[in-house]
Amino acid sequence: MTTTVITGIGELVTNDPARREQGGLLGLLPDAAVVVERSRIAWVGPGAEAPDADVRVDAGGRAVIPGFVDSHSHLVFAGDRSAEFEARMTGEPYTAGGIRTTVARTRAATDEQLTSHVARLVAEMRGQGTTTVEIKSGYGLSVHDEARSLAVARQFTDETTFLGAHVVPDGTTPEDYVALVTGPMLAAAAPHARWIDVFCEDGAFDVDEARAILLAGTDSGLRGRLHANQLTYGGGVQLACELGLAAVDHCTFLSGDDVSALESSGTIATLLPGVEFSTRQPYPDARGLIDAGVRVALASDCNPGSCFTSSMALCIALAVREMRMSPAEALHAATAMGAAALDRDDVGVLAPGNAADLVLLDAPSYVHLAYRPGVPLVAGVWQAGRPVVGTPS
Repeated sequence: MTTTVITGIGELVTNDPARREQGGLLGLLPDAAVVVERSRIAWVGPGAEAPDADVRVDAGGRAVIPGFVDSHSHLVFAGDRSAEFEARMTGEPYTAGGIRTTVARTRAATDEQLTSHVARLVAEMRGQGTTTVEIKSGYGLSVHDEARSLAVARQFTDETTFLGAHVVPDGTTPEDYVALVTGPMLAAAAPHARWIDVFCEDGAFDVDEARAILLAGTDSGLRGRLHANQLTYGGGVQLACELGLAAVDHCTFLSGDDVSALESSGTIATLLPGVEFSTRQPYPDARGLIDAGVRVALASDCNPGSCFTSSMALCIALAVREMRMSPAEALHAATAMGAAALDRDDVGVLAPGNAADLVLLDAPSYVHLAYRPGVPLVAGVWQAGRPVVGTPS
């Protein structure tokens, strides 16, 4: 059995609650070391006390953080919508069809093309420090295409989400489509999914439709999550809290009652600042949510339309600059809270027994993720105990 000790860590972010008294929110440990055994963390502590191991890696005074946990992405699609982005940024009208354009291209793509595209994006994410990713369907909107989208996604992650309720496709009514989503489509999708999601917004699915879809998913053994309050005020956030969902995502437009419901329910508000960057919408009030006691996660929402970024580091920088989160709060939201949004306690925290998913930064402190936006700071990535990016010595 091979063990590896990573020494010379100038600053280790553990996110371990047991270390908060001395290390604050992030459980910071200076001059640290980590021992990896197989796919798990075996030991964490001061570098001077590190046990012997078969392999020794010197971090050279760099910072080490948990791998990012991206709990919201839409990676199974074909084509792009760069023309839509350009029109939006220049204030010109755009009528090419948005989500429906992507649906048409995704349906026309082969399984091999979709798989290759997802593989490229997952590798892109890994190279930027993301070691756990959730992937949604939602660009198939037919029984066959939703099921195959999830089958493709399942090759890359266990955190797959059935989002057949993305929009109502052309040629059907909302009533008929909800019946399809909760019937044959759900039956075909459920074997490939862990989660079920609904886009609960004006122009998509209302609260009653969302409730029916989520409850049908629960009956099929899927956990619920929800897109809500992205475009305007509505009842989606309170529905998520009522149903005890693990997370509700976007949360851009919130009333005082929404915030109270989030705080009392414990449902995580997953904020997606890359969307606001890419659409020029107002940013969510992360500072107000955190001060109210709401649990907040950050995710990329990587998708071809409203936010085509795979960079969690960019999301951290935006959260600090535009949403008034501290650098520590933003990193915690992109790691430990992303894990909580997926009901995971084995990732996002560097503690004995957890997955050895960690990132070596070419910087002395995690603060550089926000301090040096746009700079490629990832010097190495370990996933399940194996170096998958970089070859530090």
